[in-house]
Amino acid sequence: MQFGPEYYRRYYRDPRTAVVTRAEMRARARLIAAFAQHAGLPVRRILEAGSGTGLLRAPLRRLLPRTHYTALEASEYLCRRYGWQHGRIEEFRARTPFDLVICYDVLQYLDAARAARALANFGRLCRGVLYFSALTRSDLERNCDLRRTDTDVHLRSARWYRERLGRCFLEAGLGFWIRRGAPLILWELESR
Repeated sequence: MQFGPEYYRRYYRDPRTAVVTRAEMRARARLIAAFAQHAGLPVRRILEAGSGTGLLRAPLRRLLPRTHYTALEASEYLCRRYGWQHGRIEEFRARTPFDLVICYDVLQYLDAARAARALANFGRLCRGVLYFSALTRSDLERNCDLRRTDTDVHLRSARWYRERLGRCFLEAGLGFWIRRGAPLILWELESR
């Protein structure tokens, strides 16, 4: 079932078991665009690693209209259906770094070695803002509706992710990370 039609029917199309709604993803897109603008980031290039069914793409393109949007996806099924670029974030390379990189609920599907390579790759791919989220062990225990959550994943602690992301990024909260050395302003109490 993993990453074929049945997976996406269950977790994205069936309203009884969908992990998110279109309204939630539109709100997330507004948050991402507002943060980039708040940080002073002119967004020209966006990479979404793990584009899924594309719930972020249309609202982000409306909010940030003059951008080139790369939708990277490991699911061959979704690439055929939506025209996304097929690839894996731990291996993906680009000639020019992206201003904004988004990776939402993807890395829990990778084992530790592949997830660590993906996190290191964010440092090469992102020149500005990274928006990152992954299901953690604590989230599964405390926050998830298990009827709507795929538990066939690799669970790690938030600390595991933070330690690796902290090598190239400064944590800003709410899933946002600023690339170290980027000419963006983040006030002391706005960061972790």
